[in-house]
Order: sequence, then C-alpha cells, then structure tokens
Amino acid sequence: MNRRSFIAGAATASVATISLANTLPLEIPKKEKRYQNGQSPWPICLDTATIRPAKGLEKKVEIAIAAGYDAIEPWDSDLAEYEKSGGDLKKLGAKIKEAGLFVPSMIGLWGCIPQNEEEFQKSLPATKNRMRMASEIGCTYVQAIPNQVGENYDVAFVASCYRRLLEIGITEYNVIPALVFVKMFPLKTMGQATAVALDANHPKAKIIPDVYHMYISEGGFEGLRLLNGDIFAIFQFNDAPKGMEIADMEDKHRVFPGDGILPLPQILKDLKTTGFNGCISLELYNPEYHSMDLLEVAKTGLQKTLKVIKEAGV
Repeated sequence: MNRRSFIAGAATASVATISLANTLPLEIPKKEKRYQNGQSPWPICLDTATIRPAKGLEKKVEIAIAAGYDAIEPWDSDLAEYEKSGGDLKKLGAKIKEAGLFVPSMIGLWGCIPQNEEEFQKSLPATKNRMRMASEIGCTYVQAIPNQVGENYDVAFVASCYRRLLEIGITEYNVIPALVFVKMFPLKTMGQATAVALDANHPKAKIIPDVYHMYISEGGFEGLRLLNGDIFAIFQFNDAPKGMEIADMEDKHRVFPGDGILPLPQILKDLKTTGFNGCISLELYNPEYHSMDLLEVAKTGLQKTLKVIKEAGV
C-alpha cells in the first residue's frame, strides 16, 4: 500500500469512527434529587421531641405537614399512646404517606443492649414490640439506644447484641436498627458507635450521629469526613448554646441551628462529601421552645436549618 492510499484509508476510517461515535448514546449524569424546592440535598425531618407538648401523635403529624417538613420522626411513647387510644399505626402511616411525608426512623429501642446475655434475652419482648410499632407506621430505621450497656462495656458483646438486633429487625419486622451514641450513656462518641457497627460485621449496620452529642462528648467533627455516608441512617441536627461550658450542657440546652456555636456549615459540607443522602432531623428538647407556639417552633426550626444548608453551599 502506497503512502497516498494509506492516508486516504485512514481518513475514511476516522470519519466512520466519528460518525459511529455520534450515533452512540451519551451517558447523561444522574441528576441529584433535592428537597425543599431545591434548597436541600437532604429531606428535612421533624423529630417529635422538638414539639413534645403537642397533644397526641396525630397533632404532631399535622404540625410537621403544616410547617413544610419532608418527614417526621416519632418516639416509641408517641406510638404506644396512639395505639392505647385506639389508633391504627398502619392507617396513620398511610395518611402520612398520602400527605407527602415519610417516617425514616423511630426513637427508640430503650435497653435493647444490656450488660449480659440474660438481660438481653429478657429485653427482647419489649424490643420486638417497639420494632413492630416502627414497622407498622412505615419506618425504615429504628434507633438502637445503648443506655444500659454498662460503664465498662464489652465491645464484642455489644457488637454481638447489635448484630442480632439487626437480624431480628430486618427479617421479622422489615426495619433496620441503627445505633446511637449519647454523652450521658456509656457509649458516648461517634468513634465508639462506629467501632460497634463495624464489629457487628453486618452489611446493614448503621449509626445515627447527632451534632450536639458529637460536640458535648468531645468526640468532635473531624472524623465525619473519613466515613462513608452509607453508615449513617439519619443525621440529627441542632446547635449548642453560647456562653456555656461543655460540662454543663444537657439535652435541654439545645438551640435552633445557627443560633449557637457549632460549625454547622462546615459539618454539612463534610457530610455531603461522605455521600450521605438520608434525612437531616431537627431534634430539640428546649423547654423555652416547648412553651411557645409549637407550629411556629417547627417552622422556625425548618427555616433555620435551610439557612445553614444555604450557608454550607451544598
């Protein structure tokens, strides 16, 4: 083949390649789902503790709907009281869904991880009943609360209990127990909760961070960006007050996001990098807010949460 023929053949092949490439479908990047009219990459949830004095679960649901939340996170006491008064959790779950909200999580499985095997077995009936309620209202997750693990808890035993809770929750009730950490309990920090979740050796193991307890437990926020967002079930949101020592801070001192001292915009930037796409849940216990109009409290909490999200630029 002479040089001229080679060049002509190469040119023809190039045109054919370009033409073929132009006919192939382009891979279009998947558009990120956003919430709150595009203001948030995460659905915003109202933890019912924020409006605790509201009379009854249906009233709390009404407030969440009226305030404009994407989801509601009830407590087991809310559900138990609702059933006791003759309510049907499945029907309420359907109503919540019809209103455009969902129920990501329920608080919680109290005493589900005690100090020894005998106590663990004794705790199972109450734990299973709470799982049942969470399942009937439509929860994806239910919070596993390590309030009775003991001060010098055995990580291997706690992980074993948590793994069994996962198996029970998933296979029997279609809910996923997610481990919380609280400064006031023996299992205090995100690092400790993560260790238990990893040692449970289960593909659905999850933890639930709370920015307030990340701060007052002194576990800090820098570890957040080191984790994959798949490990988080939901993300509890609030702020820590100004002018107080950490040692004096209790749950009742939580304030609206942006009204305190926590570096919330940076925390949300780091959370976004983990790939987390679950709920941001507003959780406040402040008695000052409980004495106010509860719909206004819910609206204010949502507005302030969205303001922090905007400041984070996510």
